[in-house]
Amino acid sequence: MSGTVLVEEAPDVLNPDDLLKRLNTAGCGAVVSFVGLTRETEGDEEVLRLEFDAWQDKLTPVLESLAHQSIERFGVISVAMAHRTGSVGPQEPIVAIHVGSPHRKEAFTACEWLIDELKKQAPIWKKEVTTSGETWKEGLG
Repeated sequence: MSGTVLVEEAPDVLNPDDLLKRLNTAGCGAVVSFVGLTRETEGDEEVLRLEFDAWQDKLTPVLESLAHQSIERFGVISVAMAHRTGSVGPQEPIVAIHVGSPHRKEAFTACEWLIDELKKQAPIWKKEVTTSGETWKEGLG
């Protein structure tokens, strides 16, 4: 099965609504979206920003591969994904995933699988900057 894939790295700003507008919805009866935001607090700490570093040459191919896998695995029609790099302030979007599908169940399943796999596989590292200092967060994504 072939589908439509749109993947972007967003070094300066990520606009989930603009990404959604470019999702191919021909033949779709459902669109499911996930938008991850920078939290304002972590425990008792105020979060000033998150800083994302990526392996630039590998990020887009990994995200494209995940999108194509989700189309094959779940039978969805289209996937649009974008991830921020650089500094992301509180309440700013970090990641956006939109999945278009003939039916909602497949769209929900594919979207959940995509964010879980992105966090496992995407070559992105995150540093959290709070009022008490900086901490590299464990793992990818």
